[in-house]
Amino acid sequence: MTPEPLPLFPLHTVLLPGAALGLRVFERRYLDLVRDCGRSGRGFGVCLILEGGETGAPATPAAFGTEAIIEDFDTGADGLLMLKLRGMRRFHVQRTRVRDNGLVIGDVEWLPADPGDELRPEHGLLATLLQTLLEQIGNATLAVTPAQMDQAAWVGWRLAELLPLTSDQRLGVLQLDDPHARLDRLLACLA
Repeated sequence: MTPEPLPLFPLHTVLLPGAALGLRVFERRYLDLVRDCGRSGRGFGVCLILEGGETGAPATPAAFGTEAIIEDFDTGADGLLMLKLRGMRRFHVQRTRVRDNGLVIGDVEWLPADPGDELRPEHGLLATLLQTLLEQIGNATLAVTPAQMDQAAWVGWRLAELLPLTSDQRLGVLQLDDPHARLDRLLACLA
């Protein structure tokens, strides 16, 4: 498979498939990125920063990330562009290069979509935990169906999003292709 170029937005957070992320944009390179995404209808990559900062010199991104699609945008009270993003497909960065404006471009390989595997009995506790977390936070924007609570991938991604994990732990979950291995990793984090 030939790697595909994807503009990257390194952050001090891990975006997971299906997760929402709010983002303030003010640097010229990222304003240009948002404009280009709007014109092309494509997303961009969000990767955890391994070295560097979110502003200034280009940061070193992790080798795994998630495609971000812009769901909505607005201007904040401070006049800055506010984006509402949603995580989509996972990718593996093969190599990076930096444009003259400081934007990092990754040559990425798209990772396989999650299979529709059902939750295994040994992970039933995790679905119960997720249901409890969703009830506690009262997330009305997330209408959960019984079918979703039976899907290994969906339960894993939502738990990885909601549990108080470190960025390194979330990145470790993001790197796993097998949804059951992700659930095993989450169980180990809970222990």
